[in-house]
Amino acid sequence: MKIAIFGAGAWGTALAQHAARRHAVLLWARDSAQAADMRRERANQRYLPGVVFEPGLEVASDLHAACQWLSDQPSLAIIATPVAGLAPTLDALVTSLPATCAGLAWLCKGLEPSTLQLPHQLAASRLGQVAGAVLAGPSFAQEVAAGLPVALTVAGGGARLGEQVVSALHHGAARIYATDDVIGVELGGALKNVMAIAAGIADGLELGMNARAALITRGLAEMTRLGVALGARAETFMGLTGLGDLVLTCTGGLSRNRRVGLALARGEPLAQIISGLGHVAEGVSTAPVARNLAARLAVDMPILQAVCAVLEGHTRATDAVLALLSREPRREGI
Repeated sequence: MKIAIFGAGAWGTALAQHAARRHAVLLWARDSAQAADMRRERANQRYLPGVVFEPGLEVASDLHAACQWLSDQPSLAIIATPVAGLAPTLDALVTSLPATCAGLAWLCKGLEPSTLQLPHQLAASRLGQVAGAVLAGPSFAQEVAAGLPVALTVAGGGARLGEQVVSALHHGAARIYATDDVIGVELGGALKNVMAIAAGIADGLELGMNARAALITRGLAEMTRLGVALGARAETFMGLTGLGDLVLTCTGGLSRNRRVGLALARGEPLAQIISGLGHVAEGVSTAPVARNLAARLAVDMPILQAVCAVLEGHTRATDAVLALLSREPRREGI
C-alpha cells in the first residue's frame, strides 16, 4: 500500500515514520525549504529532531505530485495539519486524489472557532464522494517515531476506509481499533488538551497527586456531558480517545498542553509561553471555542470555564483553583 501524509509537523512525521516500516510513504510539507532540508538530512530536525527517516519514507512539497504518487496501487491519504489547516487541505486534495485512494483520514484535534464545528463537520461539505475518517488516541509523537507501543482509534468513513486504515497502520507496536462514534472520538481528542492545561496548573501549584486525580476524573465527566449533548455515546469517553488520551496528556512530561498549565501556574504571560513551546498547544485555542459550544448547549463545564479565565487573564491560576474548590457539593455522575 502507498500512504501519503499531508503535514510534516511532529505527529505527521511520527506517523509517517511508523507507516514506512511496512509501506511506501510520502510525507508532504507545505514549506518547500523544510521539505528540501528533510530530504537532505533524512530527518525532520524542526519538529522531530534526532529521528532518522526509514528508507521507505520520501518527502515532497508539490501537493499535486503527491496525489499522483498515490495512483498506481491501493493507497491512503492522511491529513496531519492543525484544525485550522484541515479545510484548505481538504479543498486542495479532494479533486486531485486518484481512484485508487481508499479515502482520507485526519489527525487534527480541536474545534473550528467561527462555526464551533468538529473536524468531521468541516470535512462533510468538502469530501463529496471521498470517504473520510478521524484517527486519534493517546500518542506522543516521539514515542510513535521510536516504535514504542501505541493504541489508536479510527472512526467514520465506512467499513472499507476503516479496514484500509487498520491495514496501513496496525503493525509493529501499533494497535488500531475501530468505532463509529466520530463525535465522541473527536470531542474527546479536543477537550483532553484543555483538561491537560488544568492538570498542569494544579501540578505547577504543587497541589498534589490527589488534586491531579480529581481534575482528571471531573474533567472526564465534563467531556462526557458535552459529548452526550452533541450525540456521542458516553462509553466512548471511557476508551482510548477519552480516558486514555486524557490520562496521557494530563500526566505525561511530553505534553505541550500540560507544560502550558505549568507555566501559567508560575505566572508567565501566555504569549511568552506559546512562543517558547515551538509547537502548537491545541488546548489554548480549543478552550474558548469549547466554552462557547457548551454555553450554546447549556452544559455545565466549570473546569473548562476556569481554564478559559486563566488563559484570558481574567483570573490568576491560584484564584481559579480556589473558585473550583469553593463550588457547592453535588452528587457524582456525568
